[in-house]
Amino acid sequence: MTTSRDFTGKVVLITGSGGGIGAVTAVEFARLGARVVVTDFRKDRVSVVAKQCAEASPTGDKALEVVADVTNDDDCRRLVADTIKTFKKLDILVNNAGRGIVSSIWDGDILDKYELIMNTNLRSVVWLTHLCVEHLEKTKGNIVNVSSIAALKPKQLSYLYSMSKAALDMFTKCVALELGPKGIRANIINPGPVKSEFVEISRNVTKEKSDELFAERAKICPIGRVGEPLDVAKAVLYLTSDEASFVTGSNFVVDGGVQYV
Repeated sequence: MTTSRDFTGKVVLITGSGGGIGAVTAVEFARLGARVVVTDFRKDRVSVVAKQCAEASPTGDKALEVVADVTNDDDCRRLVADTIKTFKKLDILVNNAGRGIVSSIWDGDILDKYELIMNTNLRSVVWLTHLCVEHLEKTKGNIVNVSSIAALKPKQLSYLYSMSKAALDMFTKCVALELGPKGIRANIINPGPVKSEFVEISRNVTKEKSDELFAERAKICPIGRVGEPLDVAKAVLYLTSDEASFVTGSNFVVDGGVQYV
């Protein structure tokens, strides 16, 4: 007897799955029987996570490894084409790849930063969704877009990042309206501070400095800790399961109640 959290035979494409939330989500899907596409622009990380997926899979299913940059239109075409060529279908699209940036309105390179963040956090999602919907319609599939609590709560020097995520939220809600009649659900996850390499990369700081920042953020989370990638992965699993069959166009906040001031 199957359960609503049984993803056996489902094909799941997760962008930015070479590390952090994406990697843990990929492994969790594999653990529940899904056939996973692991993709990232870092070849070594793709291989590592694909191996973890095979080890977690009940049947040892090998993940499809695709090295791709989501800001490259041709890479996105190849990513979707390879997925369909290998697995013949697509059930779940998780747009997780993202970029953080700290910026001031005074920055001389403000437009360069704007294009960089929008291309990664928004444009790539629009393009990949466009490429995938014909396949998702056939499977009555799911889309989950990983946004941020920054889309809902303003934070100083985070306006470009917050704008990109707020736009992603609205894109998802509008697409949910259009795709609902096709049997496709689309939802948003808004994580708060999650302990991963994201801060190290976005702020260009050491792991030690990143750990200090997370310790400070834990103080403004009512539950006394920052999130772990698994906290967000579990939310993805819920939203793409039959348990959430009546949920679409929704913001699923996973932020530990963080209170930015």
